[in-house]
Amino acid sequence: MKGYVYILASGRNGTLYTGVTSNPSWRLLEHRDKLTPGFTSRYGVTRLVWIEQHDLVVAAIQREKRIKKYPRAWKLKLIEELNPEWKDLSDWLFEAK
Repeated sequence: MKGYVYILASGRNGTLYTGVTSNPSWRLLEHRDKLTPGFTSRYGVTRLVWIEQHDLVVAAIQREKRIKKYPRAWKLKLIEELNPEWKDLSDWLFEAK
């Protein structure tokens, strides 16, 4: 089963959240609609700014754990390499389905 590591932001250079899922469309819907109480709903972290696909969920989980250990500046660079304008990539994800 494929796995996805993703980073959400509250806005450009705002609060960041790193997560992992096997179903990005559903997980992003949960974040956007605040279906699960927690960090993202509390801080309004709903904009998908970075996503990476892995062939195995286990690999995605390992990558997520590594990313969470990196400093914020490293994560900002990672986001800006893929998405320099900090566009919400979830629109693309939902259109691709």
